[in-house]
Amino acid sequence: MNLYKYFSFFLLLGFLGACAATDPRQEIPAGVPTETILNDNLTQLKTSAEYKLQPGDLLEIQVFMEKDMLRTLRISTGGTITYPLVGNIQIAGLSVSQAEKVLAVALEEYIKDPQVSLLIKEYGNHNVYVLGQVAKPAALALLPEKPLTLLEAITSVGGFTDLAAISKVRVLRMENGQQTALDVDVAQITKQGNKALDMVLQAGDIVFVPQSMF
Repeated sequence: MNLYKYFSFFLLLGFLGACAATDPRQEIPAGVPTETILNDNLTQLKTSAEYKLQPGDLLEIQVFMEKDMLRTLRISTGGTITYPLVGNIQIAGLSVSQAEKVLAVALEEYIKDPQVSLLIKEYGNHNVYVLGQVAKPAALALLPEKPLTLLEAITSVGGFTDLAAISKVRVLRMENGQQTALDVDVAQITKQGNKALDMVLQAGDIVFVPQSMF
């Protein structure tokens, strides 16, 4: 990793703490709480029957009439939880009802007609961060079943500033515990219509728009 990549990545990481608790559609002024808007987004997640469980989600799991089976567990980065009697169970990518059925089937060997109840207590990181030379640097909430592309994210924060190097936009992403940098020439999307470059963002992505050197 060259010096520019190293510096940019850790500079952005240092900024994430301020982003995580801020309004996903407004500028990020330090120390200004915006819990109401953030909670509105979480409410949409909680009420979506199509929401798919993700690594980092914190779950409360209980089995009817089995008090000893009550557990609060976080889904691992590999998409699993470790539950009594059945061990590791893969549940990331399942809906709540699907996960309940998977656990119930696994428990049938030990408990007669288990009735499993699963509640999402806390969601993992479902934000992307748009920083650098854009009008209003912000954290944007990813909503279930509504993909967000790179161009949509930049447009959502007011677009580029006059100093933006739009041909050198960088998307920083963690994959399998490794940080990768994806460079995108947004000018080819906006001016040449190359929609194939308009990538779909993932939770935790950092979009960084550098300043033009000319």
